[in-house]
Amino acid sequence: MTARLAILASGRGSNLQAILDAIAAGTLDATVVGVFSDKPEAQALQRVPEALRWARTPKACGGRDAFEAALAEALAAARPDWIVCAGYMRILSPGFVQRFAGRLLNIHPSLLPRHKGLHTHQRALDAGDSEHGASVHFVTAELDGGPVIAQARVPVLPGDDADTLAARVLAVEHPLLLQVLRLAVAGRLAERDGRVVVDGQARFTPLPLESTPA
Repeated sequence: MTARLAILASGRGSNLQAILDAIAAGTLDATVVGVFSDKPEAQALQRVPEALRWARTPKACGGRDAFEAALAEALAAARPDWIVCAGYMRILSPGFVQRFAGRLLNIHPSLLPRHKGLHTHQRALDAGDSEHGASVHFVTAELDGGPVIAQARVPVLPGDDADTLAARVLAVEHPLLLQVLRLAVAGRLAERDGRVVVDGQARFTPLPLESTPA
């Protein structure tokens, strides 16, 4: 059965576009049932038909709690199998995470647990890291702290600035997210007791991009 994906996005939606392209190409057995945003002007929303767009601001809803309650109800109404945070820039509350636990995935532009939060590329440079990358993880109440499913690594090169490093990471973000989603929609991925489970076996280290099961 084709899996139902809901996407949370705050920005331009490049990872969303990669998902839509893979679905169109027949390489991801899924359908996007909604794109949900805290920014009505987000470019990500323009990548899907109007009927699939949901956008509110916390201010318009009367505050964070009311916004999150409305978002949760809209998500539940879409009946997603998986919810993908793809450039979604708001922290989700513990109650929200618990409601959708085990179905929430996030892609983060660092090699977690290094550089949680924002400005990861500049922070990697400032730290003198020799490599950087992206991680896909289950979402928990801890910011960027859930079990890491898979990672893709890129070198930090002499002369890099935050923009060149960001571009190098973005090039591996898309295939990393798609490979994890292929596991998810095939029923091969789960979270159990704080561990990533692939094909029924607990993983104790993240899957690297080059050997993530197809």
